Amino acid sequence: MKIIERDIPPRTAWALEQAGVHPLLARLYAARGVRSKEELDDGLAHLLRPQQLRGAQQAAQVLADAMAQDRRLLVVADYDCDGATACAVAVRGLRLLGACHVDYLVPDRVVDGYGLTAPIARRVHARGADVLITVDNGIASCEGVAEARALGLTVVVTDHHLPGPQLPEADAIVNPNQPGCTFESKCMAGVGVMFYVLLALRAELRARGVFDATSQPRLEPLLPLVALGTVADVVKLDGNNRRLVAQGLKRIRTGQMPPGIRALFDAAGRRPDVATTFDFGFALGPRINAAGRLADMTLGIECLLTEDAGRAGELARQLDAINRERRELEGGMREQALALAESLFEDGDTPPPAISVFDPDFHEGVVGIVASRLKDQHHRPTFVFAASSAPGKQHELKGSGRSIPGFHLRDALDLVAKRHPGVILKFGGHAMAAGCTVAEEHFDTFEQAFAQVAHEWLDAATLTRRLETDGPLAPEYCRAELVDTLAREVWGQGFAPPTFSEPLTVVSQRLVGDGGKHLSLKLLHQGRPVDAIWFGRTEPLQGEPLLAFRLDVNEWGGQRRVQFVVEGAAD
Repeated sequence: MKIIERDIPPRTAWALEQAGVHPLLARLYAARGVRSKEELDDGLAHLLRPQQLRGAQQAAQVLADAMAQDRRLLVVADYDCDGATACAVAVRGLRLLGACHVDYLVPDRVVDGYGLTAPIARRVHARGADVLITVDNGIASCEGVAEARALGLTVVVTDHHLPGPQLPEADAIVNPNQPGCTFESKCMAGVGVMFYVLLALRAELRARGVFDATSQPRLEPLLPLVALGTVADVVKLDGNNRRLVAQGLKRIRTGQMPPGIRALFDAAGRRPDVATTFDFGFALGPRINAAGRLADMTLGIECLLTEDAGRAGELARQLDAINRERRELEGGMREQALALAESLFEDGDTPPPAISVFDPDFHEGVVGIVASRLKDQHHRPTFVFAASSAPGKQHELKGSGRSIPGFHLRDALDLVAKRHPGVILKFGGHAMAAGCTVAEEHFDTFEQAFAQVAHEWLDAATLTRRLETDGPLAPEYCRAELVDTLAREVWGQGFAPPTFSEPLTVVSQRLVGDGGKHLSLKLLHQGRPVDAIWFGRTEPLQGEPLLAFRLDVNEWGGQRRVQFVVEGAAD
């Protein structure tokens, strides 16, 4: 591992500090591209305007017309946390704005696969809907949209994924990544796109005289859902996304949240009054995602929709139990996948530039999580495949991939598909995460072709794990209350949480945890003793290693003390 200190523009840091920003925060913000205190204003007035989002006005007009005609609206969701929260925002928001007939349908991961397919369009029609609204999917669903319109349905696509060479012929398409869209925030999650459609719809209804500025429904109660889905989908937290997340967190901390979100905090053993982005990404998000992986995402969506606290608690406990099952399944599968990957790195062999693994016993619901673990372990673009459980699809493999900086995963799949027609049956995704389906008989061809693209695109520098840090930490900042201040800020993808690095003297060390899986350390930090923990590390440290660490607070015996959580050591 190579530890690299972020560049901190001194003039920018000084200007932020002079504007009243805490000196440590000024340094952290400057290193992440913040140039002025105004950029840190998370007020709703600073959000980008809905009118800037291509298709939002058209979608608003279509939906307003449908509501005026009392037509039946049905939302087709996706089976991850972004899709679930986007569905909940759509259903709640449309009802808030006066829609009388709103329902939803969520595809089954195994039977239906991803996106709006022709069979799903037929199911929507059979349920008596007049208007089909996709959330977090649809931009690549040309066949499904065509079938829906052939059945007489009006179709509104809301999505954030990268489009393919052809756009579906929907009545309206809202996607910041579609051609011709000049919306500055290209990184909104699906839930954010749907929230913006509701903002545009409210403005359209206001213009039609349905209500005025003083009587219009408030959409701010939807922001906790927007914040949860945005963080859980690991999209880049640009300025607009940070404002959406900050506003959601503020409401949660003051108790303003749907019963389902409160119940999920309880199930996870977390406190909503001190909620952080970490809670979204590692506590609430995984519990909702587990339903889509192993059961039915309807459980997650119903948890987010219900106004009954008792029912919300029951559903949250079910989601928690499914998540525990998911962790057990993932644990065994991860060990198996790691062993398969290790065989590719045997002594004397040149390490492969990319990893593709498959085993007949793998479960397709957790291949993405396992791919992420393998990618972290070996710092290689990684695909993990499992046999499809869909009827008639037993000879197809469903793969989920995760990438490293500098390797665009969807573009790599596109190149493999062009070089080897017929090997990839379908694919889609982003730069850092993507999915594909291949015939089992073509797995070896895919593995070799994917590795070849990685060999062409990646060099030794890119394949070297790099950990960016904020450099040394002044000892006066090792205070529990300052750690609390840092935790309240909005950190995440593209706006990395603070990580520091410097040589630290190892005073003592021992293995702790079940089976001795973690390294507990006593360190000297600039002459002062500090406790530290390195999760998942079993090898001892020697001397005065250069360590990268983040800050945490350890509470014991009524006392709160700063603890370092070690993220890595320089080679």
